[in-house]
Amino acid sequence: MTVQADSCILVTGALGQIGTELVNALRQRHGSDSIIATDLREIDGHSVIASGKFAIADVLDKKELENLIIKHSVGTIYHLAAILSATGEKNPELCERVNLGGLANVLELAREHNLRVFSPSSIAVFGPDCPPFAPQDAPLNPTTMYGMTKVAGEVMAKYYSEIHSVDIRGLRYPGLISWKAPPGGGTTDYAVEIFHHAINSSSYNCFVRPDTKLPMMYMDDAIRATLELMDAPIDSLSSARAGYNIAGLSFTAEELSEEIAMRIPNFICNFEPDIRQKYADSWPESIDDSFAQKEWNWSPKYNLQQLVEEMLKNLS
Repeated sequence: MTVQADSCILVTGALGQIGTELVNALRQRHGSDSIIATDLREIDGHSVIASGKFAIADVLDKKELENLIIKHSVGTIYHLAAILSATGEKNPELCERVNLGGLANVLELAREHNLRVFSPSSIAVFGPDCPPFAPQDAPLNPTTMYGMTKVAGEVMAKYYSEIHSVDIRGLRYPGLISWKAPPGGGTTDYAVEIFHHAINSSSYNCFVRPDTKLPMMYMDDAIRATLELMDAPIDSLSSARAGYNIAGLSFTAEELSEEIAMRIPNFICNFEPDIRQKYADSWPESIDDSFAQKEWNWSPKYNLQQLVEEMLKNLS
């Protein structure tokens, strides 16, 4: 993606798990002055975010977003602000209002100001009727409010793309694993929490069964996939553009704990499934990302062994 000299990039939800690392990657690419990081919260300990431009902004306040777009001559929005799956089930009304209302504001502003948009989807769009190896065109019948908002978000994105010619792109992120930012209330967060507990206390109570197998991805791969999709020529993208399947790796919770125990011999993982097990059971075990491979040459780099080594090395 080429950013014009007078065009900036605005990131919503910049203090979240993805935003923290994406803002840093964008600043390295385009320079700090070209990136406007925004969030509802004040900066607190986010040294990476604090090194450049930052504004408090509510994605439900369209006028506030528009003022930032005009003030900074924004040409692209990475819209990451959202309520995630486990948190969304505790407050479904807030999840629907933020996830759909915020996206509606961003898409309208994109139409009005001719902006490019990245808006992530999620494996939460899949439901119990999805095959274990989820194809790009799998049925989308999620069982969580978060998943429902992501399906609706893909439909909204397709509408604005086809009817209003908005250049909007998205990825169905798997569970994301990162050492740079804390988890944000998702069902796959066990795969991040386990590392912190392994290092700090040598034990972890995992909230899914040992045989729970889900699509996962190391954050470095997720950030690279995001940038590669935004770099892709628009005419290379198909109708999947609002929610490309992307695969990283798939493993069970037990396989992850065993891999950690190989490096921390006294580590013990206890499995105590809670309500989040129900959400995990509704999702596929792995992802068919052949559309992304074919249309913009997607390929992951990290396997389970590399992921575990990177997480333990950096957290230690």
